[in-house]
Amino acid sequence: MNNFFTIKNNLETEIVVKKSKFIANLIKVTSKQDAEEKIKNIKKKYFDARHNCISYRVLEDENIIERFSDDGEPAGTAGKPMLNILQKNNLVNVLIVVTRYFGGILLGTGGLVRAYSDSLLKAIDENEIRQLVIGIECEVNLEYNNFEKFKYYCKNNDINIKDTIYTEEIVCKIELEEDIKEKLIKDYELKNINLLNLKVLSKKYIEKSIQK
Repeated sequence: MNNFFTIKNNLETEIVVKKSKFIANLIKVTSKQDAEEKIKNIKKKYFDARHNCISYRVLEDENIIERFSDDGEPAGTAGKPMLNILQKNNLVNVLIVVTRYFGGILLGTGGLVRAYSDSLLKAIDENEIRQLVIGIECEVNLEYNNFEKFKYYCKNNDINIKDTIYTEEIVCKIELEEDIKEKLIKDYELKNINLLNLKVLSKKYIEKSIQK
């Protein structure tokens, strides 16, 4: 497994170049299918635009799936330059769709490359970039009266509670970095944390804030 980066949130930005409006939608995606669905939604939203140029990189089963499209712009002026930026920044699970409303002034191939590239760079700059690191997904069961203490424990040990199911007891899916796993298991066995059960599910990439 290698380290990659992704975005925290979906974000929309806009720039204007010689009266042409470029609307960038930087979107977090989980799979190729998810990316393709998001593209369809964006194209429906901006159905009256001349171009909806796209690029994405998705990490699936430790393989990177990439796609780009110039959507009617001159070949190599939109999708590929944006893909190059995603590659250079090692960004994955990210879709960029830049919608162009033509302003009546031709930009030329160099101008188009700059406009689409600047649209993506602006969206990246205004987002929060998170690192994908090797991690572990676990499932824990606990009683309701221990939930607040467990949340406090997770906060202090950089453990992310990904999902919570409320039944007769609480079931949590948690994510943590691989080097925290041994501490979690030891605290569970020594009953430093009151869990009914702890099950290690799988190794996976998890998100981590980048210290600035």
